[in-house]
Parts: sequence; structure tokens; C-alpha cells
Amino acid sequence: QPQVVESGGGLVQPGDSLRLSCAASGFMNYAIGWFRQVPGKEREGVSCLSSGDDFTFYLDSVKGRFTISRDDAKETVYLQMDSLKPEDTGVYYCAVDHGAYCSAYVSSKGNLILSINDFQSWGQGTQVTVSS
Repeated sequence: QPQVVESGGGLVQPGDSLRLSCAASGFMNYAIGWFRQVPGKEREGVSCLSSGDDFTFYLDSVKGRFTISRDDAKETVYLQMDSLKPEDTGVYYCAVDHGAYCSAYVSSKGNLILSINDFQSWGQGTQVTVSS
């Protein structure tokens, strides 16, 4: 049965790195995204990778620091997070899009945002805490 399971979270200091893993058995023909949420705030899309590796999305605040990748043989999607900042703290979720490409839209402010409602299968989340 298809399932999504995240791992790799933890407590790190500012400037450190973490690699999150998303075991997405049965879902590798779909785009897969990473979202994060902190208490009191809406869940936000952090990164997404299409099934053919030909499209990637990054939240502006993580560009140049996070890298998403996938290993189809292992049915796993990774989120390499470098130069972590305290504002990266949150619960990180992996989710499967309903299609092969990352669902996104242009906000009223002109920036691209992942369309969270188009992601159908979610993991249980993994906590990332960046603190000195």
C-alpha cells in the first residue's frame, strides 16, 4: 500500500546541515513536495520536485541553502538543508502531488507558491529545530 514517511529531523545549531528523507513507496510517478509548519502559522511549501526531475520549486527564503533530490530506485525524496537558520524551525512534512508536476500558483504579490490543496498524500511530519 502506498505510504509516505519522513525522517531525518532533529535539533541543530544555526549554520548546521540536516538531510530529510521521504520514503514515498508507490508514489514515484508523482511530484513530491516538502512543506513546513510552525505553531500559529499556516503550512507553507518549501520545495517540490517533479517526477521527471525537470522542474523544481524552492521557497524564496531557502533558495541557495536547500536542495531537493530523488532516488527512484529507493523510492525516496531528500531535502538537503544547509546553513540552517532559526527561522527554518518547524515540522516538515512530505506530500505527494496529484500529478507529475508541482502544483503551484502565482500569489497576489507575484511570487510562486505551492498549491497545498493539490497535494493528496501526507506523511506524519518530522521536527526540525534550529537553535543555539
